[in-house]
Amino acid sequence: MGIYTDKETIIDEHLAAFSINKEIPKVIEQSALKALSHYPELKHTHIRFLFSRKLKKSVMAARPVINTLLQSHDKRVYDILINPVFKLTQSIEPIHHLPADVLIGWFGHELGHLMDYEQRTVWGIAKFGLLYWLSKGYVRKAERVADTFAVNRGMAPYILSTKEFILGHSELSTRYKQKIARLYLSPDDIVELVSEMEKKTQPEKEELLADETALAQSTQEEDN
Repeated sequence: MGIYTDKETIIDEHLAAFSINKEIPKVIEQSALKALSHYPELKHTHIRFLFSRKLKKSVMAARPVINTLLQSHDKRVYDILINPVFKLTQSIEPIHHLPADVLIGWFGHELGHLMDYEQRTVWGIAKFGLLYWLSKGYVRKAERVADTFAVNRGMAPYILSTKEFILGHSELSTRYKQKIARLYLSPDDIVELVSEMEKKTQPEKEELLADETALAQSTQEEDN
């Protein structure tokens, strides 16, 4: 299906099946489809992977396309915005040059946010956006929900690769690492979450996800 890094890459039929209703730049197509393959619930969801230089403090961000929220649920469109460059202290690197496992983990985390959005009403998404902007406590809980979805979909090795890459990178700013450590689950937290998930049946895992989502939503009441 084209060129996605520096050499030709063939997208196999299994991954190609997850490209329905998706807009993905060729240079990240393989990694994005690999992450999507862990989320069969999103197979027919409209998702656009877009490079954007508007992301000043983040590498990626998952957002609904606002005007589509007023349509029926199956017409919703979501954007995963991606900074085209990975900023280091002394240089920049094209985002698609990052290790594949790291990119897949990053996409998997953002898709976890979309799973969360899919369970929310229009009003619920609006409250999410407001509280995410206002409350650091809410950010921590929302990020845990996204990681929990990813881990439950078998993406723990990729999520760990991403977190270890960030926290162990010698050329990433201390400020950015501190932000990640403060607001997101640590590698140890992920390992603990995997251990917890392994002890549960699938219905129990889904119940845990529901509890995590409800916990994040409860921050609204705490902040009022």
